[in-house]
Amino acid sequence: MDTTVADTLIGTTIDGRYRITGRVARGGMATVYTAVDDRLGRTVALKIIHPSQATNVHFVDRFTDEAKTIARLTHPNVVAVYDQGRHEGLPYLVMEYVQGRTLRDLLTQRRRLNPVEALAILEQMLAAIAAAHRAGLVHRDVKPENVLVAEAPSGGIANLVDAVVKVADFGLARAVEASADESGQLMATVAYVAPELVTDGHADARTDVYSAGIVLFEMLTGRVPYDGDEPVEVAWQHVDNDVPAPSSIVKGLPTILDDLVARATRRDPGARPTDAGALLAEVQVVRDDLGAANVETALLRQVPARPAMADATALVPALTSVMPPATGDRPPWARLPEQAGGRGARRRPDAPAPGEYGAVGRFGDRRRLFILGAVALMVLVVIGSTWWVTLGRYTDAPQLVNMTRSQAEQEAKARGFDLRFDDGRYDENVPKDTVLAQDPPATDRLVKGGLLTLTLSLGPERYPVPDVVGMEKAAAKGEIEGTKLKFKEGAGKYSDTLPQGVVISIDPKAGESLKPGATVTAVISKGKAPITVPQVVGKNVNDARAELQRLGLSVVEQYKDSDQPADTVIGQSPEQGTGAEKDDEIKLEVSKGPPLVTVPDLTNQPCQQAAQTLQGSSLVPKINFNPNGLVRQQSPAPNTPVPPQTEVVLNCL
Repeated sequence: MDTTVADTLIGTTIDGRYRITGRVARGGMATVYTAVDDRLGRTVALKIIHPSQATNVHFVDRFTDEAKTIARLTHPNVVAVYDQGRHEGLPYLVMEYVQGRTLRDLLTQRRRLNPVEALAILEQMLAAIAAAHRAGLVHRDVKPENVLVAEAPSGGIANLVDAVVKVADFGLARAVEASADESGQLMATVAYVAPELVTDGHADARTDVYSAGIVLFEMLTGRVPYDGDEPVEVAWQHVDNDVPAPSSIVKGLPTILDDLVARATRRDPGARPTDAGALLAEVQVVRDDLGAANVETALLRQVPARPAMADATALVPALTSVMPPATGDRPPWARLPEQAGGRGARRRPDAPAPGEYGAVGRFGDRRRLFILGAVALMVLVVIGSTWWVTLGRYTDAPQLVNMTRSQAEQEAKARGFDLRFDDGRYDENVPKDTVLAQDPPATDRLVKGGLLTLTLSLGPERYPVPDVVGMEKAAAKGEIEGTKLKFKEGAGKYSDTLPQGVVISIDPKAGESLKPGATVTAVISKGKAPITVPQVVGKNVNDARAELQRLGLSVVEQYKDSDQPADTVIGQSPEQGTGAEKDDEIKLEVSKGPPLVTVPDLTNQPCQQAAQTLQGSSLVPKINFNPNGLVRQQSPAPNTPVPPQTEVVLNCL
């Protein structure tokens, strides 16, 4: 009876584009399907996170961030990420579909691989992980399940050397780790976990190097180094024990493979290669050494002699077995006359005369000399080829770290190396265009005239605050977060000029440079305030005050000199038509009336002259009695302050 449970997603079209055609695998965090991209007409792999993980905000956020990072990581040995989104609240990734098997499937079928196959697969694995390390990423879960192998079209065991290897699940590994921080769980496969992850939870590029060394151990031996009933028991064996030599399990494995595994799996991270690129350089040297050894073995197999060649002298007797047998072993009919017995040995009647054998003997000697010369030449070729493959074509990589770009270029040119610059890396302390790292590192063996990859400092990582004033809140948030800054909505504010939901101001201001993750606070418009300020200029201050207070506004009065009548409102702030909230403050400027004028002393002045003086002082003269006389009396009295246009009475006699 078929007990297969139908998968409801099969046949579903995701996001109107990805039509799911089948299920590939189901893991602890996600399920992988095959799907057809109806827009581009290609088959893709679609990974959908399980509902149990979708509720974990930390997991989803980190998963989305890592997906974006891996999508920017372009390398032929990394499973490409094409798209990401959500389906019914579940995050999903659209990835490159690799038609092949996982390394776990291969090891299940084959149990173990021969050294050449194992190193060929490891080399491509490390190339992918090295690209991630250069981009500042750590995989954290290197294991056979995350390594995809597409064999050569002709198939067969030998073609594993030519297979294409791709590494998957960079983002998922880191997202799972981030989501498990609070629980204290060790989010890595314990068979491949590095000691520092067990003891303090720390992971860096050397953590991936350790896991890759364990994968190599398993490919060579068919098993992992440690086993146990409980995962925690296996994990602590990585802390307490050194990984055994592969040759102690599979007899006959070359010692250089033991050394390679030991270097990659040192319990002290500082004793391992610094990153996957450094380990890759060592793997390439080991592959070349194994290749040279295979050349020597093949040459010797052509000579049916001793099983090994100690030196050139040992090869000569080995080749004598393909020559005619020594005279003592010849049958009687083939011996020369002097070999047939004593000096007087009798010839067969049909035997040629002794002199006739001279030419034949000399021919045999020349033939021997020719063969010996060929053998000697072959020995020299083998020795020279071995020296060239293992030593002669290699030199130490120069130390370029801490040099400026121009200095590194000059040094590399003088030493005959080619240079390549990767995308660089931000650094708070190292100046821009200074070499931060190199691959391979200094003093590592490198083919003469080979390629050095340099990582340059991009200087401190800073991002300018974008100018989002006047933008809708959603657009402003996207603009700010797109520059690796955080968006924060501040207290809302009413605005007479900007509609509701639009950014009024930001802090810090546009153009300022901030570290990644810094917060930009935006003040969002709440639209026009609910109360419209009326026009009260020209009104009596008492009337204006009463009108504003009826609207729920607070009034502040400031008196000023003015030619307007006293207590007249001569100014207001804010102006008429402005929006205001309840209890907002309205400032009123109120006239104190015109300034007072001091009545001048006009006593004993001619009346006409006194009248002109009053008019010049904004006062109104009134003359009594004799207009042509002298002022004998005035009212108001001299030096009295009075309002402008006050009448001053002059009594003239």
